[in-house]
Amino acid sequence: MEFVRVGVIGIGNMGSSHALTLVKGQIEGAVLSAVCDARDSARVWAEQNLPEGITFYNDPSEMLQSGKVDAVIVATPHYHHAEQAIAAFESNIHVLIEKPAGVHTKQVREMNEAAARSGNVFSIMYNQRTNPLYIKLKELISSGELGEIRRTNWIITNWYRSQSYYNSGGWRATWAGEGGGVLINQDPHQLDLWQWATGMMPKRIRAFCSFGKYRDIEVEDDVTAYAEYENGATGVFVTTTGDAPGTNRFEITGDRGKIVIEDGELTFWQLSEPESEFNKRNTNPFAIPEYIKKKIPTPGIETGHPGIIQNFIDAILKQKPLIAPGEEGIKGLTLSNAMYLSTWTDDWVELPIDEELFYEQLQDRILSSQVSKSEGYEQTQPIDLKGTF
Repeated sequence: MEFVRVGVIGIGNMGSSHALTLVKGQIEGAVLSAVCDARDSARVWAEQNLPEGITFYNDPSEMLQSGKVDAVIVATPHYHHAEQAIAAFESNIHVLIEKPAGVHTKQVREMNEAAARSGNVFSIMYNQRTNPLYIKLKELISSGELGEIRRTNWIITNWYRSQSYYNSGGWRATWAGEGGGVLINQDPHQLDLWQWATGMMPKRIRAFCSFGKYRDIEVEDDVTAYAEYENGATGVFVTTTGDAPGTNRFEITGDRGKIVIEDGELTFWQLSEPESEFNKRNTNPFAIPEYIKKKIPTPGIETGHPGIIQNFIDAILKQKPLIAPGEEGIKGLTLSNAMYLSTWTDDWVELPIDEELFYEQLQDRILSSQVSKSEGYEQTQPIDLKGTF
């Protein structure tokens, strides 16, 4: 195969952007051959913005059986990711899915199993894994320079969304339309990075989600979660769409110091010796370990969405390792599912979560949701994606 023929399923805000990236020739070894969307407005957009020769489909199954695509980018609403990815794998087609991997881990586990059976390349649009800040953080942790992790704290509250945003589509911020709020829509990248950079998943989570706290919505717009790990470490994750101005500060403390990522910088308070060693030899009641505070260079350029697409194509053509294997999408989703379930049951949730219980709880909320999936996903206003991930 000299080049990969790519189809995009769902040409809304993100899908249209990915289609244009391919059309502009920004991805080496790939061409856009088809797009698919059930909406008439999407067909009009395709006619006005895509060159002739790119086939438009209303039905994903028709595209998958057309013989015109070798790979697809799935950029449809969250609930459809797993079913459309599974259909692609069963048609021997490679898949790159948008985040989140899905709405609940049960459907995502089925998708992962289908990917494994197919042997096809499977990636997820975790473009923040190309951010040099988090790449360097992961290196410092995995190399042992920070020592054993003791505590993580992430305050990610710079997601401000007004009521106008939520009013832009009848499906937005509903259990039936999106399957959640700030955790499922805004935070998938941070939930992924939380476990990816540290290399740890919690053993249990206690969370407090507030539903419609700041806006007239039925899903969560404010969350505080507490996590415990097997090694005794703890973590706190705080997020909301209601703060202005917001904060994005990720702090990780280990036996050899503390690392903070904030305002586009990585700062390392590095101890001269492990805290545990200092504690063993110290005899001064008020002494503290010596440390050096230093800004850590993070060379490189964040390649973002095009970088993940290029990596996906290179994995198909050149067998290069994936930056974001699709199967790993279940990890961040497990964290958000656990936070919901903890709130709904008003209790701790052990990981791995009870997938059947979560599914049942979610279905109860979908039944009382203010929107039906059959209502569609037309937007009443265009959305400017500038400044988003």
